[in-house]
Amino acid sequence: MRFSRAFIPTKKESPADAEIPSHKLLVRAGFIRKVASGLYDILPLGARVIRKIEQVIRQEMERAGAQEVILPIMHPAELWQESGRWDVYGKEMIKFKDRHERDYALGPTAEEMITDLVRKEVKSYKELPLNLYQIGRKFRDEIRPRFGLMRSREFIMKDAYSFHASDEDAEREYWNMFETYSRIFKRLGLEFKAVEADTGEIGGSFSHEFMVIADTGESKLVYCPECGYAASTEKAQQVRPEVPPNREGEFEAVEEVHTPGIRRIEEVSRFLSVPQKRILKLLVYVIDGRPVVLALRGDREVEEAKLKKAFNAKEVRLATDKEIEEFTGQPKGYLSPVGLPLPVYADYSVIPMVNFVAGAGRADYHLKNVNWGRDFSVAEFVDVTEVRGGEPCPKCGAPLVEKRGIEVGHIFKLGTKYSEAMGATFVDEQGNEKPMVMGCYGIGVTRVMAAAVEQGHDENGIIWPVEIAPFEVIVIPVNVKKEEIVEAAERVYSELMEAGFDVLLDDRNARPGFKFKDADLIGIPYQVIVGKKASEGVVELKIRRSGERLELPVDGVVGKLRELIGRG
Repeated sequence: MRFSRAFIPTKKESPADAEIPSHKLLVRAGFIRKVASGLYDILPLGARVIRKIEQVIRQEMERAGAQEVILPIMHPAELWQESGRWDVYGKEMIKFKDRHERDYALGPTAEEMITDLVRKEVKSYKELPLNLYQIGRKFRDEIRPRFGLMRSREFIMKDAYSFHASDEDAEREYWNMFETYSRIFKRLGLEFKAVEADTGEIGGSFSHEFMVIADTGESKLVYCPECGYAASTEKAQQVRPEVPPNREGEFEAVEEVHTPGIRRIEEVSRFLSVPQKRILKLLVYVIDGRPVVLALRGDREVEEAKLKKAFNAKEVRLATDKEIEEFTGQPKGYLSPVGLPLPVYADYSVIPMVNFVAGAGRADYHLKNVNWGRDFSVAEFVDVTEVRGGEPCPKCGAPLVEKRGIEVGHIFKLGTKYSEAMGATFVDEQGNEKPMVMGCYGIGVTRVMAAAVEQGHDENGIIWPVEIAPFEVIVIPVNVKKEEIVEAAERVYSELMEAGFDVLLDDRNARPGFKFKDADLIGIPYQVIVGKKASEGVVELKIRRSGERLELPVDGVVGKLRELIGRG
């Protein structure tokens, strides 16, 4: 490809609404353009990256035994009504009526569609297992589209679904997909962690997220460098502390203190000169319609996915101020565990606490030296707060490392949730009809592109992994008016193409600095700079990631790049 013929509209300035590097750089480097909130045109450079990501995915999925299908993006409402999700999926689902007033949705995910296909065609255990996947567009009407391709309303996704005659075979395929995803993200050149995760709206018995490590990631994860345990903070388990020995011997007398207008944990901490970890935080939740009081250490936050699991709940929400007073008889900001009319459920973080500060149950007052067991009872200790770096690993006890990550893949063991609801059954060897056991496996293709930029960039632009770069090499003649430079550049360009490299020739009549800035901004891994030594048969090779520069003879460029890229 010649730059003069390419559609690569680079920009000097970032868009005003861009907050993170991938959004800024993908626009500036000419990969994407905004159409409306959460909707983007994918320009030629972006399309090249996406096709390369898709190629790796297809190769590895087919290596793993999956087969590609293409499903409609218009989903008839009756399929979602069968699964029970039409009315509960939420406002993210884009619904509409056709000319006959029939209800449809633009597919946000495809469990119903694929289950409908398989139940019509597969009848016997002899036709199982089956793993079908597609790569296509998905639609979710995000309440707040942001971060460019990270959270958009239309995106490209690979979703796969497997069907099995037994739970054991479904679990075998789950780990087959786990290994397949690990190979995919390694080939894409990404630093990632596979972490235990919550199953969320998709459902199922267990799941793993594949997280690209990046400081700008929306998600948090913890992992153990010793034993390999890794989990999202939605899923990570706290180690339940031991109750301190002779705890009662440390108890001091309760003291009421005047705290005028002081409500928030941070304010109480400053006013009483007490660290937040020595303050008891009380929260009132409505869990499946009933009020529940949660106690946790003042510096901790409730992780609602863990809260749902601890109470086996479908719906959890914080109580309103009015509900708090109605349920407890106490004012918000001064809730006390002492004398509450509701049972108190305490997070594991409360177990080691002794002589802590808590609300007094009346406005403008707090209590010092409160202790569970003496001053109030705990109905049950539960694991409902997020785990942090430095806390012990639940598997081996070593300190956990905390990172931020971007979810780019998620695999689920679904079980029979959809097959039972939609009648996807098979006849087993004994002639019995049974529901198929399912698995679900997704990769956000456009999100992978953005995540790669979040992980690979510097002040000059993008640094693509070679496997998914729009071009592997760019040849830059510094002066297209000098014949010897143009001839050398054309020769290198031709030889690289003949050798199978994906190469761009910057044949524009522009200043060298302008060309170099564009090459760095676009992020092409290797730059062959053809300059004043071209008459001597010498060019310069710049490695984008490291900035290293090498002088090479013109006839040595192909061999050196084969060596660097690992192509025989």
